Amino acid sequence: MIKDYLQEHKIALCYTAICALLYLIFSYNLVRTDYIKLVTLYSGLFVLFYKLISHYKNKTNFLIGSAILFRLLFLFAIPNLSQDFYRFIWDGRMLIKGLNPYLHTVTSFINSGNYPIAQAKELYDGMGNLNAGHYTNYPPVNQLCFAIAALFASKSIVGSAIVMRLIIIAADVGTLYFGKKLLQKLNRPTHGIFWFILNPFIIIELTGNLHFEGVMIFFIIWALYLLYSEKWKLAAIVIALSISVKLIPLIFLPLFYQWFVSRKLGLSTVKGVLNLTVFYSILLVTVALLFLPFFSLQFVNNYAQTVGLWFQNFEFNASIYYLVRAIGYLFRGYNEIATIGKIFPVLVFLYVMYLSFLKKNKSLLELITTMLFALSFYFFTATTVHPWYVATLLILSIFTNYKFPLVWSFIVIISYLAYANTDNTENLWIIALEYLVVYSVFIWEVFFKKKPFFLNSK
Repeated sequence: MIKDYLQEHKIALCYTAICALLYLIFSYNLVRTDYIKLVTLYSGLFVLFYKLISHYKNKTNFLIGSAILFRLLFLFAIPNLSQDFYRFIWDGRMLIKGLNPYLHTVTSFINSGNYPIAQAKELYDGMGNLNAGHYTNYPPVNQLCFAIAALFASKSIVGSAIVMRLIIIAADVGTLYFGKKLLQKLNRPTHGIFWFILNPFIIIELTGNLHFEGVMIFFIIWALYLLYSEKWKLAAIVIALSISVKLIPLIFLPLFYQWFVSRKLGLSTVKGVLNLTVFYSILLVTVALLFLPFFSLQFVNNYAQTVGLWFQNFEFNASIYYLVRAIGYLFRGYNEIATIGKIFPVLVFLYVMYLSFLKKNKSLLELITTMLFALSFYFFTATTVHPWYVATLLILSIFTNYKFPLVWSFIVIISYLAYANTDNTENLWIIALEYLVVYSVFIWEVFFKKKPFFLNSK
């Protein structure tokens, strides 16, 4: 039987073995400054990933086993493309020491010679001055994940990374479970979930580099499944949990209007508005309760200050913003991020309102598609688009006919060229190439592809 299995799956097993070898090299023998090696390994993994799904999409158990195996290969690795996890460990250890991580910067402790947690100096050196110099912006459920890591590994950086990695892997398994069920409900091919679960981008950025978008995504997909099952009160709680991992899902909240008010379920408009009000109330109360243990006026001030930095101070891998910034330099002679950073959020808000009330958004598929476009517009206009942000677009896209997030999940790797030099400066020609590819696919799918779903009006 084993011989027959090996014979039947020999090519797939060969692909998997090569992938495993490349992942091992990626996780244990790569530094992010080695740009050629980074892009070569990633490209090879992406080609093999595409072949695995294209040729073996009906071998569900085999693909699931491969996806879990590839994640476990990273288990003992220190993230090599991001320093953020050092701050995660710091926050978690602060919590189990009974200290509020929102009230102090890391630098404030180090500069005063105060080392409140184990390996404080190593963590400070690892996270870098930028991360250490600002107040934490990670919401409470994310902080809980950090605290769990600190609870099980309070004196080991590798041990903390292992615990956080297991949490993210568990979240991916949950996304696989509810994602497949949701695809079935929407009468879409269930193998579509593997464009997310088996994607090297997801494995490397989430499991490998310990970005908790994976946990946020799990809650989003679970909530969408609950909405489809008409368990909207529980869905409100789960969406609140998602927001309490990362704030990004806040952008989706207005989009639920038509789901409650405009669908033909035998409900009056008044009843629909009432249900929507209850939904929002449950969600917001849950978020408030999760933040409550950390609440103080100083917390509010620190958190607002840190979140504001993402709109008016930080710049990385942007597209439209970089064009507008260049125009500002041309006419004003200086960087107008402070002004642009205030205007673009207003445009995002107006666009989300347009999607919420003027676009057809009543079925779950329509709701997911508007979520995809709302978030895409936000990232297209954002001043900072770290590679792992694309993960949320990718998971939403597998329920639709749009492939531009899948293309983006491949081409985004070139943005890491910024880390190939000592001062981490971006090559704007590389950024232009990235977005030329992404926008080309986006424009083709939205405006030229036959009967694009999204162009259906309300």
